[in-house]
Amino acid sequence: MLDIKPIFNAIRRSKIGALLLLLQIALTMAIVSNAAFMINDHVSYLREDTGFPEKEIFSLSVMTFGKDRTLSQQAELDETMIRNLPGVIDASLIQAVPLSGGGSSSSVRLKPSPEQSKSINVPYYYMDDHGLNTFGIKLIEGRNFRPEEVIVGNDFTGSGPNTIIVSHALAKALFPDGNALGETVYLKNRPLEIIGIVGTMKSPWPNGMRDKTTAIVPFMDVQSYQHILVRTDKTERANVMANIEQNMLDIYDKRVIINVDGLDKTKENYDATDVLMMRMLIVLVVILLLVTALGIFGLTQFNISKRTKQIGTRRALGARKSAIVRYFLVENTMVCIAGLLIGGIAAVVLGNVMMKSYSIASLEPEFIVGTAVFIFAMSILAVIFPAMRAANISPSIATRSI
Repeated sequence: MLDIKPIFNAIRRSKIGALLLLLQIALTMAIVSNAAFMINDHVSYLREDTGFPEKEIFSLSVMTFGKDRTLSQQAELDETMIRNLPGVIDASLIQAVPLSGGGSSSSVRLKPSPEQSKSINVPYYYMDDHGLNTFGIKLIEGRNFRPEEVIVGNDFTGSGPNTIIVSHALAKALFPDGNALGETVYLKNRPLEIIGIVGTMKSPWPNGMRDKTTAIVPFMDVQSYQHILVRTDKTERANVMANIEQNMLDIYDKRVIINVDGLDKTKENYDATDVLMMRMLIVLVVILLLVTALGIFGLTQFNISKRTKQIGTRRALGARKSAIVRYFLVENTMVCIAGLLIGGIAAVVLGNVMMKSYSIASLEPEFIVGTAVFIFAMSILAVIFPAMRAANISPSIATRSI
């Protein structure tokens, strides 16, 4: 009923065009399904909660060149001055700015090295007892650091802190079957008691593999180049940012204040490359789909021009217009399904290669199916218009072409 055999024979007679279209559909299928998956994955990442009230927080960097002040004492004066500014909720020195792409990480172990135990690479922040309030993150279990637990110095292993606050994700990763609160873990081989657990707290690498298994350590290793994190009322942040440099220089001017950026701007800069890549992928997907649709449309037009006599003869013998349309739809469907099957296999192979090469998640089957359905529907739309024009060829025109 669907004239499969004569249609297949017609495809064989013009196999080069059909083969090129099949390869084009397969290539489009492989690339578009993977690109759509990557775009969706990145959009999901951009919508993820970082745990921080980004529009309330900003950071600044201090480069101190004066030698007549003790860095740790000056840092304490800076923190006190900033915390007393109008509109400021809290402030804390920090060795790494969240969401910035630069920070510190180390292995956290359940037993000291060299004993065998579970080990997880953990991004961490050095902050004092004002750190949690500056982050705007609430404890879900345990307590905050006490002032006497904050250690100022540069010998972490020898005379460092004894406590640590971990994210919920890290607590679950370390102790999947129990409560992490009160347990001891080892960071740089120093034992630290888990005294608090917070919810989501993204690392300096929010798009990394260990973006949520983070920790805060009450340790202040003040250097001549230091970051300060400040949290303000949302409406006051711009004013505080505008005046912070002068306020800092007023209490000590032998230093330079740089990189005064809101945390939302910091994350935007971190994501800039990925956002550009996502936009390029969207453009690539649109171009590929457009070229494929034009290819199907053009091949159908070409086949119709070659078969004008055949179509006219069939019309003269009583073929209905719907039969002519169905003929070209079936021909397109045969080529399209073959291309989609090959493209589906290529998509899986390409997805596995990208997963191994770039450490991205494996391609999910629904993206292959969704892409196949979309390309098939697009091919039908690309064929239907020239097929309807072919159905309107009159028998007399076919006769004149003999």
